[in-house]
Amino acid sequence: MPESAPAPGTDPRRPFQMLPPVARAAVAWAVVVVLAITVGSLVVYALVALRAATVPLVIALLGTALLHPVMPWLVRCGLRRGTAAALTCVVLVAAVGTVIAVLTNSLVHTAPQIARSLQEAGTKLAGWLGPTGDRIHQSLTTAAGSGSSVGGSLFTDLASGVLSGLGIAVELITGGVLALALVFFFLRDGDRTADLVRSVLPAERAELVVACGQQAFAAMAGFMRGTTLIALIDALFITVGLVILGVPGAAGLGALVFLGAFIPFIGAFLSGTVAVLVALADGGLTKALWTLGVVLAVQAIEGNVLQPVIQSRTVELHPATIMFAVVAGSGVAGMVGALLAVPVCAAALGIVSVLRGRRLGEPAPAGD
Repeated sequence: MPESAPAPGTDPRRPFQMLPPVARAAVAWAVVVVLAITVGSLVVYALVALRAATVPLVIALLGTALLHPVMPWLVRCGLRRGTAAALTCVVLVAAVGTVIAVLTNSLVHTAPQIARSLQEAGTKLAGWLGPTGDRIHQSLTTAAGSGSSVGGSLFTDLASGVLSGLGIAVELITGGVLALALVFFFLRDGDRTADLVRSVLPAERAELVVACGQQAFAAMAGFMRGTTLIALIDALFITVGLVILGVPGAAGLGALVFLGAFIPFIGAFLSGTVAVLVALADGGLTKALWTLGVVLAVQAIEGNVLQPVIQSRTVELHPATIMFAVVAGSGVAGMVGALLAVPVCAAALGIVSVLRGRRLGEPAPAGD
């Protein structure tokens, strides 16, 4: 027996349909935005709650993206994929260990000198700027005290919080081992990922997922390779400039520049500011202005020459997007979030570019 039509006035959609078209569109978009924010918040909460696993996973993906071009060359040399992946991981451990040792050595030996220079710069600014300078002096003194502990009272600080320090060390070691193991498996079995996706999903969906994954991986790889090369060039040029100007602690300041390059805008600003303040304390306003000129010149070369040439094939992120990603990442996961925010954002934008291309320019696959 056919169902009877609803009585007039009982249609539950009637109040919504009585709204003007603009109001209906606003309500629909509001529902979509609320659902998107809710789902995004749940995803972020899950990632943060499981950061012991998710952070090594993202780091492993970044490391794999950086080292992936080495695999085809080693395979062409006659090595099996497992052997090539293991050899690549050994070289990775040696390279990362060397870089960490060099950076740590530079920072430990120059941290007390940089700390004293920051305190002297704060004293000068306090005399020039009055109350505002006093607040800057207090901030610089606090930062200098933290920096001097790197070279002076490091063991005392560790002894006072040995349990906490041991827990952090275990977490770092565990995360590092997990990330290294994931890099090995990603390098060895990465060529099977597309076949695995095609075996699980329907053909028309599998190709879209594979294309999104390839574009995200390419964007992440381009960002990592480009940023690492640019960081090395920036650190080299600024260190040479500081040595020529006779700024104390040039090696440590160069190490800060290298590390800061992986946090766009904010890292360059902070490392450049420290270099200028150290120069101000050592040689006065003239040397500080020369140091500022060196930093600005290197940043100008980076922005107008290095980035367009080195990162021309990667996903191009708007500066506002980068700044928002860094701030949001630091708010969610601190320094680690700030470091990982931009490559993750680049990967997400790569996926969006594939989806937009399929929707706007490509014909829909059969069966959609």
